[in-house]
Amino acid sequence: MYSMKTNILSPRRRAVLAFIRERIALHGQSPSLAEISEAFGFASRSVARKHIVALAEAGHIEVQAHQARGIRLVAQAGRAELVQVPLMGRVAAGLPIDPDVGVHDHLALDVRLFSRVPDYLLEVQGDSMLEDGILDGDLVGVQRLQEARNGQIVVARLDGEVTIKRFEHSLEGVRLLPRNPAYTPIEVAPDRDLVIEGIFCGLVRR
Repeated sequence: MYSMKTNILSPRRRAVLAFIRERIALHGQSPSLAEISEAFGFASRSVARKHIVALAEAGHIEVQAHQARGIRLVAQAGRAELVQVPLMGRVAAGLPIDPDVGVHDHLALDVRLFSRVPDYLLEVQGDSMLEDGILDGDLVGVQRLQEARNGQIVVARLDGEVTIKRFEHSLEGVRLLPRNPAYTPIEVAPDRDLVIEGIFCGLVRR
């Protein structure tokens, strides 16, 4: 069934679908209309929106209203696959905060909400990741990994405190980047203790 759907798409729409899959796999969330427009050289976001509507009508994606990054891939199987995910403390989307250690709850969640199966959830505190669609109070899914690629959203422990930011590693060093112009990047000096706790792989909004 999946291959039949793909065959009826135009080459451009297949490319847009592949771009969405790649961004979700890399960053744990879908691209915005602006990012799709920029990637494909569309004249406006309305052109990107037409492609998104067509992909949704073909059954490849679902679009959640009123979310800048509300595109979700539709799994081949129609039934939800639920997993029990522990909710463990808070993570700062702002300045790093002391972690709240321990399991607070367990939630049964559909794995299709995430780009990767999360090992645990953290409740976001702050608005520094606003432009990535991560809001205060959201529950972010985290997969335990100790390495990250440039541009990935990570949960990092910096000098014993936890934050969620975009990871940047260059010849100049490591920076943790907010996605809100009200906040400045965190420059990680060589003498600071930085540990990547995991990779962001999606969120739940309650």
